[in-house]
Amino acid sequence: MRDLKEKLCLLPDAPGVYIMQDKDGVVIYVGKARILKNRVRQYFHASAKPEKVLAMVENIADFSYIITQTEIDALALENNLIKKYKPKYNILLKDDKTYPYIKVHTKEDFPRVSITRKIKKDGKYFGPFMGGVRVGELLDIISSVYNVRTCTTVINEKLKKPCLAHHLGRCLAPCAHMCTRDEYGERVKRVLSFLDGNYEEAEEILKEKMLRFAENEEFELAMEYREKLNMLSKLKLKRITALNRALNADIIALKTNFIYSSVNVLVTRVGIMQGSSNFALEDSSLTETDALTAFIAQFYSSHELPEEIIVQDFCEKELLENYFLERFDKKVVITQAKLGAKKQLLDMAEKNAADYLAKSVDKIKHKNDMTKNACERLKDILGLTKYPKRMECYDISNISGVDKVGSMVVFIDGEADRNSYRRFKIKTVEGANDYASHQEMMRRRLAKLGTDEEERFPKPDLIVIDGGKGQLSAVKEVFDECGITDIELISLAEREEEVFTLFQEESIRIDHRDYALKMLQRLRDEAHRFAITYFRSLHSKRNLASVLEEIDGVGKKKQKALMDKFGTIDKIMNATEEELCQAEGIGKELAKKIKAHFRENL
Repeated sequence: MRDLKEKLCLLPDAPGVYIMQDKDGVVIYVGKARILKNRVRQYFHASAKPEKVLAMVENIADFSYIITQTEIDALALENNLIKKYKPKYNILLKDDKTYPYIKVHTKEDFPRVSITRKIKKDGKYFGPFMGGVRVGELLDIISSVYNVRTCTTVINEKLKKPCLAHHLGRCLAPCAHMCTRDEYGERVKRVLSFLDGNYEEAEEILKEKMLRFAENEEFELAMEYREKLNMLSKLKLKRITALNRALNADIIALKTNFIYSSVNVLVTRVGIMQGSSNFALEDSSLTETDALTAFIAQFYSSHELPEEIIVQDFCEKELLENYFLERFDKKVVITQAKLGAKKQLLDMAEKNAADYLAKSVDKIKHKNDMTKNACERLKDILGLTKYPKRMECYDISNISGVDKVGSMVVFIDGEADRNSYRRFKIKTVEGANDYASHQEMMRRRLAKLGTDEEERFPKPDLIVIDGGKGQLSAVKEVFDECGITDIELISLAEREEEVFTLFQEESIRIDHRDYALKMLQRLRDEAHRFAITYFRSLHSKRNLASVLEEIDGVGKKKQKALMDKFGTIDKIMNATEEELCQAEGIGKELAKKIKAHFRENL
């Protein structure tokens, strides 16, 4: 503690980021400060603090700091370091839930329309669509009413044959040169107007088509158009009459009980309420201002920035506006609403956040038992030298030694970190040799340590191998080769759920009701799922693209003939020589060769 007091005296009078560490050197909190000296000292003053902050301070063994030129730079650096270290006392947002957007590919000569969940600077985006709006149906309305293309066909001077969409009256077929660029461009303008919330023209056209189909007694088609009209009516009901139709804003409100917090994000586009999302947060910020600012910075690192963000009055308005301008080159208006319709929206967001907080506290506590507390339990049960913050689990998948793949999944504080997952295609192992496959995968993984790639592949605290004592021993050999002594290594055998360690002859059996075992099982099952998914992907690609190419004498024409005849690679594999000969161009000798290839290789 004396060292900490000495370091506190030396803190600079400058903006920057501070990094708190526990006794094992693990980063447990990252914060930004306008004046480092004042902010960091606040944690160690005897003044009253939130319970969560007190719990964190008890675990601080050391801290470091990075001076920045401005507070904006500090906010950006804080966000990057939180992503890098994933400290247990910071807000850690998950990117699992992404909403769809409709994208108009305006940079193309004949712009197409598509659905996407990723935002890039290569077109015009509308959305996000949430709250029961079926974006696929919206795209269907666009093609039905405006006849713009939804395909990925490259349009050039080469004339193409019109596809089914054109014959159904859903595309102007620019690929077949059946419309001019100006004619098509006019349709695109109307699509953009429609997506801006001007639904009147589309309603008229849909109503007209519905009545025409009804008159012709084509009732199924008439009902289909009635459904489209119903969806447009639902969208219009979401319009908030007191709001400007040009309003594209997110409304963000935070509520806290000073142990846990929740945030509600309401989304409005073109004056229409799209929906909302709730976030349950744990955070050791000293103030609501810090917590809300950190949330907003993290949230918009993976979501589209609106034109305006409406927030509570304790939010750092000027800092965030400058941050978005510098970081994303976009002017975003931060509004601290006091009156009118915007204040009513903010009140709505606050009520949602308060309601979610009241209902989610028990869920957060249970989640802690399943994650962070389970990590602490595992440390005690297995006698690990330190808290297993970053755990990596490895699994192998293959069928009879074909398409051998390995998976690495990562849990941080007991929760899946899917952005860190990695796949391995086993390259050097012949046949179904599980031990050798694990060894190849581990050599490739450990080779990243101490290199420039360690930034993307940080050193784990614990490695878990899916398997028993044999797999554990095989991986230990690689550890010895590489001189690895500071990473814990265990294996989990599936049949009896036994845990094998390097320091005990007998396996360790953890009570099946214990959250520590449940967490290990989740980790192992996730590694197995990820490996199987990759194996199926490879196997499918191999089936569709490469298996037939490997057979001498089977060129593209004969591949097509076989696929036309049998439909799938499985049917080709199971066909007799006589049946193979029924495909165009396949003689008896080639049929024998095909059968022999499958016997020897699959």
